[in-house]
Parts: sequence; structure tokens; C-alpha cells
Amino acid sequence: MGWVVVHPDPLVIFLALLLDLIVGDPHCLPHPVVAIGKMIKVLENILRRDWLNERLAGIFLLFIVLFSTAAATFCILKFFSGIYSLLGWIAALLVSSSCLASRSLHKESARVVSALLDGDLPTARHYLSYIVGRDTDQLEESDIWRAVVETVAENTSDGIIAPLFWLAIGGPVAAMAFKASSTLDSMVGYRNDRYLKFGWASARMDDLLNYIPARISALLFVMAAPLSGCSAIAAMRIIFRDRLKHSSPNSGHPESAAAGALGVRLGGPSSYSGKYTVKEYIGDNLQPLDERTYRGMIKLMYVSTLLMAGISILTVYCLRGIHVSFI
Repeated sequence: MGWVVVHPDPLVIFLALLLDLIVGDPHCLPHPVVAIGKMIKVLENILRRDWLNERLAGIFLLFIVLFSTAAATFCILKFFSGIYSLLGWIAALLVSSSCLASRSLHKESARVVSALLDGDLPTARHYLSYIVGRDTDQLEESDIWRAVVETVAENTSDGIIAPLFWLAIGGPVAAMAFKASSTLDSMVGYRNDRYLKFGWASARMDDLLNYIPARISALLFVMAAPLSGCSAIAAMRIIFRDRLKHSSPNSGHPESAAAGALGVRLGGPSSYSGKYTVKEYIGDNLQPLDERTYRGMIKLMYVSTLLMAGISILTVYCLRGIHVSFI
């Protein structure tokens, strides 16, 4: 079983997803993203102090974080595999599971929804601030419902479909490197005065690594729609019409598919770091954004996750004799 620790394996993918769906991210265990985030903060302070060219410093940050994450993952897996092959396999399973976010996405969004249903807007805004990048302190109930649906749609792609894609392509090492890129984008990939140049490389890398998964996510939402009580035809129509209306080259694909399937309109006014902006509308305002549409979005998330897992496992199983080394 020694090859399992660094190469794609159908059983590892299956059990990693199962573990994520059942357990999620237990607080009693250290999460790799926390360590990656701390490394990014330390490196940012060092590079900002010692480098005058912000864009070059940002490129160097991206290289160090991705290389260090991939190398550390590879060494840890090989270390445990060298002690006992089963330990290496378990380590590969835990690393792979930590790259997935299905249960945590549902849990965190459900906290917002629970507060909304209790009529507690301040608490809903507080919990929402943990899962979105926009300002939440002045949002009304309709804005919070919209933000929740948008973030579940986008993070289904970024936090579930994309990691499964990279697990199938390059195993735990590739998936963890993707997670590092995603963490970089969430920390320094902003288009503001502080990060416009410094975070440019990280934002572009995240766009690149999510390019194919985002489009796969949109297709999966279409496939999942009939199984989730939604419209596949409407999802396809809105994808073709609105997928390019988002400022991100990727986010518009899953969001337009979800909006079409649910019959809702996403986008509109938002505020980021105190700056007011109006996004183009995605979808048609056929249904209200409420608990029903949130439940529909959760169904789309789970069904598309299972579809992607099935595709990934089948693909890896058929190609398990072909190994692509990322080290």
C-alpha cells in the first residue's frame, strides 16, 4: 500500500469524503489550514518588511507556501508509511479528509439560518461574517438569505468539488497544495490597496486551479437539480446567460447554475471593507430567497458532492495504473 500515500486512490477518496460527511473538522485535532494560515501571516510580515516590490514579494510568498505545503505533506505521508504502511494509509486518509468541507459548510451556514428563523438578525450577521468576505453588520434579512445561498453555491465548488478534483488528479499532496492556494487567496487575494499587488499572484493561482472545477460544479448542479427538486433546464439556461456576469472568472459558473436551478436572483448590492459595490444580477427573481431555497441549495450541494465523488472514484479506479507525480 505504499503508493497510496502520494498517488490517487479510489478507497482513500471514498473514505475521506465519508469521514468528512460524518465527522467534519473535529476541534480536538489540529487542522492543516490553521498551520498554513500562520505561515502566510509570518511570511507576509517578513516579505513586506524586506521587499520593496510588492508584486514580486507576493509571487515569492505563493511559491514558498505552495512548495512548503506540498513538501511537508509528502514527507509526513512518507514518514508514517515508512514506519508502517497502514499508518501511511491512515495519514493519507486524514489529510484527504481535511481538504474537504461539506459538513463544515452545512454546519456554518445552518447556524446563520437558525438565527434568522429565530428572528435574531445580530446573531445571524455575526455567524455570516465567518463564511463571507462582505460586510455583514448592516445586512437585512433578505440580504443575509442571499449571501448564504451565494456562499454555499460558491464554496461547494471551492471547498468540495475542487478538492475532490485534485484528489483524483494528484492525490493528497495535490489536494493539500490546492488547499494552500485557496487559503492564500482568502487571506491576501483581495482587490484593495493593501493586497492588490501583493496578493495578485495568489489570486491568479487560485483562479487557475479552480478553472476546471468551477465549470464541473456548474454541470454537476445541473445533473443534481432533478434529484433535488429543482429545474435542470432553468439551471442550463441561466448558466449560458449569466455565468460571465460575476467579477470572478470562476464563481459565476456555480452561482448561475444554482440560481437557475432554484429560480432565485443572486448578486446585487454588497459592501466590502466599507466600499459599496453593486454586482450584476444572476438568475431570475422567480422564488423568494428564504428557508426553502436554502434547503434546496443544501440538497444541490450534497447531491453534486456525491456525483463528483462517484466520478472521481470511477476515474481513479479505471486509471489507477497511471500515476502522475507532483513531487
